[in-house]
Amino acid sequence: MQTTAVRPEIQQLQAYTPGLSIAEIQRKYGLTQVVKMASNENPLGTSNLVREAIRRHAAYVFRYPQGGNPRLVGALADMHGVEPGRIVVGNGSDEIIDLLIRLLVAPGKHNIVCFEPCFSIYPIQAAINGVEIRRCPINAVPDDFSFDFDALLKRVTDDTRLVFITTPDNPSGYCPRAGAVKSLARSLADISPRCLLAVDEAYIDFADDEQEHSLLARRDLPENVLFLRTFSKSYGLAGLRLGYGVVPQPLAECYWRARLPFSVNILAEEAGLAALADTAFREATLSTVREGRRGIAEGLRDIRCKVWPSSANFLLFKLPENSISAQTCFERLLEKGIIIRQLKSYALPEHLRVSVGNPSENAAFLAAMKDILQQTALRAR
Repeated sequence: MQTTAVRPEIQQLQAYTPGLSIAEIQRKYGLTQVVKMASNENPLGTSNLVREAIRRHAAYVFRYPQGGNPRLVGALADMHGVEPGRIVVGNGSDEIIDLLIRLLVAPGKHNIVCFEPCFSIYPIQAAINGVEIRRCPINAVPDDFSFDFDALLKRVTDDTRLVFITTPDNPSGYCPRAGAVKSLARSLADISPRCLLAVDEAYIDFADDEQEHSLLARRDLPENVLFLRTFSKSYGLAGLRLGYGVVPQPLAECYWRARLPFSVNILAEEAGLAALADTAFREATLSTVREGRRGIAEGLRDIRCKVWPSSANFLLFKLPENSISAQTCFERLLEKGIIIRQLKSYALPEHLRVSVGNPSENAAFLAAMKDILQQTALRAR
């Protein structure tokens, strides 16, 4: 096919940039051991109950899953105290985001509003669907990455159908309080009654106090708000692709009509059910992340890096003044077998993001950072 046959917005699209993989760094640098702290994955891996569930059901992968994934939907509804008719599940929350845009936003007529920088899937899927996206800079207050909801609302019109916010945000880890989110929903309803506020809570359970930051955790569900969550982080199922949403029931009914059949496969569904049952593994994950987050932040500050407060399972940081560039630091870490995330795709070329790992991974990262900055100082003398 000639590229001229492809829609112009697709030809100009900047694709999602994932974190580097362990295998490619092993090949490039000839390393046997590589630590990956780039993709906000679970530092403890996957629960033993999940592994057993996958093993037990592997023989049934020749079967189609039950339409609508009712067992998983029921378990999620029970957990959140909502009617099953409000739950939608998808092949990762990415599938749900894409379908929400296609269900609610008409190309050439409606628009989407979100912050900048933000999770890049929002603008990417907007572009794929030919939908206008309006961006509001996050740094209204210099360098604190907080949300200016008043500025965000100024981008909203009567033709806005979706407003996305991520709580905690990626890549900063900033998280507004639940009351501020509820006030945003009220103001949004006044400006655009047909608009929905999509609150992406992929990282919310890593917050020190989930109740303080999540309307869903409080079971306070305004009519114009929907919530997105994922099994990729605290449940350790990133490779199986499983996400869900708590949405208004009429929207859920339309979602199930439009979703591709069987997009959540048998193993993903069984793994999700096992992950929900293994509360001990999840609590261990949350404890490991919160403790590790504090330790990494303290360690980076000890070597004079600037570290932003985070409620997620990652930290945004910047190297000391008059030090090496973020790109150079990133490359030197790779040479030592440690992968973190550079943030050029977020238009933050001098910032870096590190996922919280297990204790040995966190220690290896901090030791490598200390060595890199010490060597840099020696070279500068």
